[in-house]
Amino acid sequence: MKDAVRLYKRPSPKGCFMLASWPGIGDVSLTAAKYLVEKLNAVEIGEIDPVSFFEPVGVTVKDNVVESPRFPESKFYYCRPKRAGRGLVVFIGEEQPVFKGYELVNCVLDVAQKLKAETIYSCAAAVTRVHHSEEMKVWGVATHPGLVDELSKHNVILRGDLRIAGLNGLILGMAKERGMQGICLLGEVPAYATQIANPKASLAVLGILTKILGIALDLSELGRLAEQVDEEMDRIAKRVTAEFIDQFTEPIWEQDEDEDQDE
Repeated sequence: MKDAVRLYKRPSPKGCFMLASWPGIGDVSLTAAKYLVEKLNAVEIGEIDPVSFFEPVGVTVKDNVVESPRFPESKFYYCRPKRAGRGLVVFIGEEQPVFKGYELVNCVLDVAQKLKAETIYSCAAAVTRVHHSEEMKVWGVATHPGLVDELSKHNVILRGDLRIAGLNGLILGMAKERGMQGICLLGEVPAYATQIANPKASLAVLGILTKILGIALDLSELGRLAEQVDEEMDRIAKRVTAEFIDQFTEPIWEQDEDEDQDE
């Protein structure tokens, strides 16, 4: 599987951090990672050959013409943010493989160790009974007690016992197996809106992550996107409420004048 990794450029930092990201509930992780890559002008430095991990099960058709099968991309990006003491490697995987997730994560961690990544970061969703109009808080977990103490300094909620599904969680366990440090930041997502992209949760996560890494990042664009999604969710909530009332509430009809006279 090591042959599946291709690095076009190999920066030689004295040390760096890595953020690894795959799709998940509310697109919390992917939205955060892609925003970092875009705003920090990160450069693509490598990729993982998808053939070893994915099996296409269909094709796309445009204007009645079948296109060639497309594999999900798994790419590495690198930048040296201003004010940060270390470089930042961002890995973005378009999909999580069905069967070979463990092997794919091993490839990501191989690159992390080659580039001397000091800490592995990931993001995920914390599904909870919060309303979409409320402030989304951030939960945190870490591979070592010392990192947990560090999280507590950044107003991160420490929930104690929980489970993080998918590769955004698995990568921390596998990093710990290798003796590496890792942190996962989980943005709160309403339990009734898990199928909707939630940039508000990504915004909350990035607010904490940038403080931990000492990165200066303009979050205003993501903030505006979060406001737009909130407004759309308000409209959906009002429409669903109205439909519920119409469907399950019996109308009360006024009696006509003749009926009133007969009584």
